[in-house]
Amino acid sequence: MKQAIIDIGSNSMRLTVYEVSRNTFKILFREKIMAGLAGYVDHGILSDEGIECAYNGLLDFKETVDLLNINKVNVFATASLRNIENTDEAVRAIKAATGYLVEVISGEEEAVYGYTGAMLELDHRLGSFIDIGGASTEIVVFSEKAPHSVMSFPIGSLSLYRECVKKILPGEASLKKIQNAISSGIDGKRLLEFQKQSPTLCVGGTARAILKITKKIYGLPSDCRTITATQLKEVCTLLCKTDKTATDLILKLEPDRIHTIIPGVMILNYITMLFKADEIVVSKFGVREGYLCKRILQLGKKNTLLPKTGN
Repeated sequence: MKQAIIDIGSNSMRLTVYEVSRNTFKILFREKIMAGLAGYVDHGILSDEGIECAYNGLLDFKETVDLLNINKVNVFATASLRNIENTDEAVRAIKAATGYLVEVISGEEEAVYGYTGAMLELDHRLGSFIDIGGASTEIVVFSEKAPHSVMSFPIGSLSLYRECVKKILPGEASLKKIQNAISSGIDGKRLLEFQKQSPTLCVGGTARAILKITKKIYGLPSDCRTITATQLKEVCTLLCKTDKTATDLILKLEPDRIHTIIPGVMILNYITMLFKADEIVVSKFGVREGYLCKRILQLGKKNTLLPKTGN
């Protein structure tokens, strides 16, 4: 069976098509649109232009799945539609334009789906989990392979950029604003209750971009999925210099994230420091795979959806 899942995020919109059998899945292909929907939010309202941007992206994806004769399509939105005041209006407009009914998931659901997706690949008994999105950050602390503390904070890489940065890259004053926004927007006292939560598992585009940059700086193998806390701190320091070296590095490796990578790495560094995590492991799976497992296939603790080798 072919199953398509579309994720409407605050920074990017993503389509993933799976071949699913009874207890395995295979990713057939992925598509991404850097829609930047958080950039269309003003005073808590997603503008008409932002809503149009969302449904135009969906229409592009719809053309793809229709050409492939895929009938099973699920669409969900995270903070892009969750953290706005006109959620119902946006959902109705998208449904009228595309025929898709968008499921707006809660921050806690997003955290659990992301954690579930990561654990399909990374089989760790205990630790922490982080998913840094465009307008929210989800955190899970887990032990015995089960989440026991689930958190979602309405702060992300793109929302920080919009609130704190006037140019493409932040200057010294903007960096201070970002750091203050992170420390006030994420409950540090709560996270300090879970020190030494290592490793920290990460999913999402921000984490993958940080991993890519770290591998380039340190000459790590192409298949490496792990970076140390020291490496992360040094990468954060390097990127926050916002000099030519940092700019060239971002433009060569992650040009789409030139404006969001610095707020993103600052969020990740802040949280891992509070957790006193020794290493960060980036999963190739994430919220869409977790959604597939728990929401569509409704697999519980006794049933594990296993990805096929090489996907």
